[in-house]
Amino acid sequence: MPFVDGLPGVSVLSEDKFQAWDEFVMACPEATFFHRAGWKPVIEQAFGHKTWFLYVEEDGHIQGVLPLAEINSFLFGHSLSALPFCVYGGIAAISDSARTRLDRAAQVLAAHLKVDYLEYRSFQPFHPDWPTKDLYVTFRKTIDPDAEQNMLAIPRKQRAMVRKGIKYELQSDIDQDTGRFFHAYSASVHRLGTPVFSRKYFQLLKAVFAEDCELLVITKDGNIVSAVMSFYFRDEVLPYYGGGTDAARDLAGNDFMYWELMRRACERGYRVFDFGRSKQGTGSYSFKKNWGFEPQPLFYEYQLHKAKTIPEHNPLNPKYQLFIKVWQKMPLVLANMIGPHIVKNLG
Repeated sequence: MPFVDGLPGVSVLSEDKFQAWDEFVMACPEATFFHRAGWKPVIEQAFGHKTWFLYVEEDGHIQGVLPLAEINSFLFGHSLSALPFCVYGGIAAISDSARTRLDRAAQVLAAHLKVDYLEYRSFQPFHPDWPTKDLYVTFRKTIDPDAEQNMLAIPRKQRAMVRKGIKYELQSDIDQDTGRFFHAYSASVHRLGTPVFSRKYFQLLKAVFAEDCELLVITKDGNIVSAVMSFYFRDEVLPYYGGGTDAARDLAGNDFMYWELMRRACERGYRVFDFGRSKQGTGSYSFKKNWGFEPQPLFYEYQLHKAKTIPEHNPLNPKYQLFIKVWQKMPLVLANMIGPHIVKNLG
């Protein structure tokens, strides 16, 4: 491809390389679930965005990967990110040479595409000289092999909420279909005043990642209370999309749900519970702190091209407050129809 001319060893992922790519990701300490090759068809088919999954290969072996996706939106601008719709991304490599070549290729590609900015989403700073967004943190914690020890490790007030859900005799089930999950999730994000992803997106995630993508549904007397879609990677479990119906608050449905996910993961031998990304100063940030998890900074770094400042496409931006209030009052059916057309361009 034109942009990799003069960049020896840098290639764009094709379907015949998916297995080799994923084998590298599973073995590379820097890689995450969001580096997996499956995100390429998910982003392309769910949102229609162009992807550029770059890798460096030496002697037939992949040395580094960088999954990138391009979003070109009239409302939200033109970006190249690693990786939109994902909390982690950036370069995953086993050598400085591969890392340098992938970084250079991404910058050349960004210039070639004439984007507003290039974005890396990483655990560690990679370009300290680039502008960064001091907004997001993640919550990760090693869990004990003994489920009861994990219960006792939850701070007292939060543990009482979990036991409240147990007292109400909430039940948990694993679904293969996204129907019940989507019902709880869409109701939850509507209350928050944010657009919902399409059900097609969640169906693709389940189809592409199969058993590594799990739907846990919480019910009371057969009625759905809450649900969460989680990803499994190596020895980690990551609850990624979740929500509850109106009944969830009174029944401590979300508290019970995350405990049940932790308990099940513990019994299956998983050792890291990744509570995921939150914005500082938000309710989800406080909720995760209440579980005894400590925030760890995420480094979202931007190389500005056509843009003059880094993007602020998030609900904390004051200019979106009116939109949020209007969205909360919109009928759920209508919000579920319109939402996917907006959120696909936010990334």
